[in-house]
Parts: sequence; structure tokens; C-alpha cells
Amino acid sequence: MSANQIPQASDDGKPRQQSQPGRQDRMSPRPDGEERDYLPAGKLRGRCAVITGGDSGIGRAVAIAYAKEGADVLVTYLQEHDDARETERLVTQAGARCLLAAGDLGDEAHLAKVVAMAREAFGRVDVLVNNAAEQHVMETFENISREQLERTFRTNFFALFRLTQEILPLMQQGGAIVNTTSVTAYHGNPKLIDYSATKGAIVAFTRSLSTALAERGIRVNAVAPGPIWTPLIPSTFPEDSLESFGKNTPMGRPGQPDEVAPCFVFLASDDASYMSGQVLHPNGGQIVNG
Repeated sequence: MSANQIPQASDDGKPRQQSQPGRQDRMSPRPDGEERDYLPAGKLRGRCAVITGGDSGIGRAVAIAYAKEGADVLVTYLQEHDDARETERLVTQAGARCLLAAGDLGDEAHLAKVVAMAREAFGRVDVLVNNAAEQHVMETFENISREQLERTFRTNFFALFRLTQEILPLMQQGGAIVNTTSVTAYHGNPKLIDYSATKGAIVAFTRSLSTALAERGIRVNAVAPGPIWTPLIPSTFPEDSLESFGKNTPMGRPGQPDEVAPCFVFLASDDASYMSGQVLHPNGGQIVNG
């Protein structure tokens, strides 16, 4: 699907809905995430990156773009093994090394395993991309259960917080941390209140950590995507809403993962050497003043 298209109907007349976690290999239409027209310039040559939620969607597009720029990557994911192997194939095809780590980063034992894998394979981490997330539509605020609230924060924020703490000893001066927040942190979403709250926390975390790590020469920034056509969407929203997804943006369409990935390349590279505590907004033209 080209950047100028919106999700089109599948054979049964509508984009296909999925159960969570969503899988890119089952999406119709498939997102654009392979950076086909991307022209690399060696911006990350010789670097090592850890990318959470890198099996599909934005995470996969970032992994591929980093590989094309010369970085080896360790990709974490929950359980979408077929998607993860496709990411591995595409990263390897781009000439980089790709390690896969399946499991829940909300589990401290698995988080420790990921850090150990990075230490053993790379000896250091130059770039950490905190991208993994989940969301659950709830029509009424009062019906958000404590279990859902804690689960959303555990995946979207607590795991991000703890992984960053554990990765930092492997990160040297010149390192970069890039967090995925969301336009919902700025505009809000009445049906994704717990998710939006985690994304607001990530903005505050990014700004605070950037000041804490400035003296160590480690930059911390974030990307706040708008509506992007990823597996998270058909696994979250009702099928009858998928055809209108993203049409409320000024550009009138959802974005594609490979339209977001260059933001992550920029923030990880020396091109952004004077940027920290900032948020980039690939969101189809929505003004958020953030």
C-alpha cells in the first residue's frame, strides 16, 4: 500500500479485524514497513541497537531502517514468531545482524535475559528504542478494570522504565534512547484513557531522563506517531471502524510505518547531536504544540 492510500477493503469487503496481539502477516492490506525508497547514508554504521516490539509495525520499520544505516539489532517481541522471523529476514537482507528475544518485558526474568543477550552479543548498546505497547478500547471510563490499568502500565511504561535502567550500564557517551509515545498523549482519546495516560507518562519520562543523562552524553528523545497502520489497529478497534481509520487527520489518511521510521533514525544518529528531551510528531498534520 502506497503512502497516499488508506486501508482498503479485503476480499470480504472490509479490512480484517484481529485478536490481540495483532500479527502483520495476517493484515489486509499489509503495512509499508520495508523502507523501499529509503536511501541510507551509513548514519548508524557500527552501532548496536535494542528495539522492543520490533516484530512488526513501527518497530519492524525501525529495525529495517537501522539495519540499512549499518546497525546490528536485537529485537524483542511478545509471541508473534512468524512476524519476528520476517523482521529477522529483512534485517539480515539489509546486511545487518538480527537477534530475536520472545517474551513479556513486564516479566523481570525475561527483561534480565534481554539485557544479558545484548551484553553477550554486542558488549554495549548504542541505541535503545522503547517501542513495545498495548492498548484496549473501553467505551466507559468507569469500566476500566484495575487489572487492565495495571497491565497497560506494566507493558507500556513500567517495562520501558526498567529496561532503560538495566540497559544504561551498557550505554556509553554518545548513546541514544528513543521512546515511542503517541499523539494521544497530547490530544487524548476517550476510549483509550489508560493507554493515553501511559503515553503521557512517557513524554514526562523522556523530558526528565534527558536532563538526568545530559552530563553523561546520552540523549533521550521520543516520537509521537499519529494514526499509523500497524497490527495494533485491527487488533484493537471494531471492524466497522477500520475503513475510516486515520481519515480525521489533515492529510486524510493513516500513516505507514516506513513514514515514521526516519524519525527514529534521525534521533539515534549524530544528526540529532544537539537534540535531547524532544518529541517528533509524524501524525498527518495534527497540531499538538508539544
